[in-house]
Amino acid sequence: MKNKLEKELTGLIINVCDVQAVAKEDIEPEDPLIGPDSVMFLDSLDAIEIIVAVQRHYNVRIDNEKNARKILTSIKTLANFIRSETQDEKYANAIAS
Repeated sequence: MKNKLEKELTGLIINVCDVQAVAKEDIEPEDPLIGPDSVMFLDSLDAIEIIVAVQRHYNVRIDNEKNARKILTSIKTLANFIRSETQDEKYANAIAS
């Protein structure tokens, strides 16, 4: 089950990467985000678009390729990163809804 931030990120990624091959409801927080196992069929170019969108939308910084790979493992890892980097209570304390 996705929490509020994970739902928001799923929508953002679908919009930014123009995902049409899979329904939003079929994407689980633990599904691989980038690469051959991605349920959204996202690749390294999509990863760059996601990084730019997340940095702008959430005012966080993903600073190098090594960190980006770990952060973009799944929607869940991306959400956890945003929670750890932001002081905004609505993300820091997001609960499953």
